[in-house]
Amino acid sequence: MNAPVRLKVDNLSKRYGGLVAVKNVSLELRAGEILGLIGPNGSGKSTVMKLMMGIEPCSGGTITLDGADITRWPSHRVARAGVGIVFQHSRPLHRQTVLENIKLALLPDSLIRLFADRDVDTRARAIADRVGLSAVVNRHPSTLPFADLRRMEMAKAIARNPQVVLVDEPFAGLTMSEVAAFSDLIRGFRDEGRAVLLVDHNVKSVAALVDRVFAMYLGERIAEGTADEVMRNPTVRRVYLGGEITASNKRNEAAAAKPPLLKVDDVSVFYGKAQALDKVGIHVGQGEFVSIVGLNGAGKTTLFNAMSGLVPYSGKIEFDGRNLNELTAGGIARFGLVQCPESRELFGDMSVEENLDLGGQHLTPARRHEQLDWLLELFPILRERRTQASRTLSGGEQQMLAIARALMMDPKLLILDEPTLGLAPVILEQLGRALERLREKSPVTILLGEQNVTFALPHADRVYVLEHARIVWEGDPVRFAREMGTGYL
Repeated sequence: MNAPVRLKVDNLSKRYGGLVAVKNVSLELRAGEILGLIGPNGSGKSTVMKLMMGIEPCSGGTITLDGADITRWPSHRVARAGVGIVFQHSRPLHRQTVLENIKLALLPDSLIRLFADRDVDTRARAIADRVGLSAVVNRHPSTLPFADLRRMEMAKAIARNPQVVLVDEPFAGLTMSEVAAFSDLIRGFRDEGRAVLLVDHNVKSVAALVDRVFAMYLGERIAEGTADEVMRNPTVRRVYLGGEITASNKRNEAAAAKPPLLKVDDVSVFYGKAQALDKVGIHVGQGEFVSIVGLNGAGKTTLFNAMSGLVPYSGKIEFDGRNLNELTAGGIARFGLVQCPESRELFGDMSVEENLDLGGQHLTPARRHEQLDWLLELFPILRERRTQASRTLSGGEQQMLAIARALMMDPKLLILDEPTLGLAPVILEQLGRALERLREKSPVTILLGEQNVTFALPHADRVYVLEHARIVWEGDPVRFAREMGTGYL
């Protein structure tokens, strides 16, 4: 591509104390192109965008805009020089109309010029029309659907006619038709000659839209090239999938013959106006091991939180013959549906044994003692760390403790949300062996949510694929490896 380089980053780094969030990242953003910045949670994508915009100061490296060094510039000066940013979360002025919100972005930012140009109203209306808001310019933000709030953020970002547009998570919370409309809008920025940097969890939508892809993991560049080249890159696939996909058919016929222990029908969840789940339906048989796989942001945690009574939802969730809407979150856990959260939520200053005791508070003393002995046998490292404060454990040990604490409640169904997140391969092997022993020695039903497909498949009787808030595929692990192995990303 021979277009001029608009924004250039050389050896960019960012440290937060001892944590290196971005490490020696270099990239170029050219006029008339869309560059997709991808990577799992914690990769450093949003941090790179904030460094470019001057929202966060960099710890090292340089940023140049049209050849000028803007590394230490404050964000308002970066914006004035021709860089616009579309934030993931809308921040409108709710007392003002859509048109007034856009006009505010057009006001002069100089004390010398206190009044707007006479044509500001005309320009604001033209921008509103450009992003598809012309029919709602006189409405207030609180009355708008979520997609129109995102359009308003787009309008504010391009109000100063920036030559570089940074777009953070534009597809989060949108329906598939809205994703298509926003993709057309972003293509329009490129067609106007703007340089666009696009960050989003929706890898397929990004790949279909961008000219190039820059993939990050743990703050570093791992691949760069066309979407097809990056999606097929072994390192990228290992980061997203966990490695080479292999599977065997472990269909639990006994569980399949029984009535479902868990039935989820047409469940939808909104966070404000953003749709996180769209009419999701699954079922889990008693004694089954079911894996729900999906990339970060697909809606796995939201689905589990709905089951656990932690977020409101529409639709129906039935567990062991009972409508879970009738129970509180605590009642659901005591009834036998227990979630081990992605964030673990351990009490750091309490010992391993004290954390486990908390999980078994509703059990009789004899049953609690019996359950504790069994779990210390299942996770031998916890017996060694029995009196140690949980915050001093390694990441893998903390994950085992979180699972053990959930099992202390003696659940009928155990939900595991991203248990492999951030764990080393050797710990994954230990965790996998523990799950196998759990299946052999316990009747507990397991529902696993994972991005790491190579961990999720070997244990599963059945697999669901959750993509962009919807279930898009269901089948056994062998079918997944055959039908979805190359198309999952």
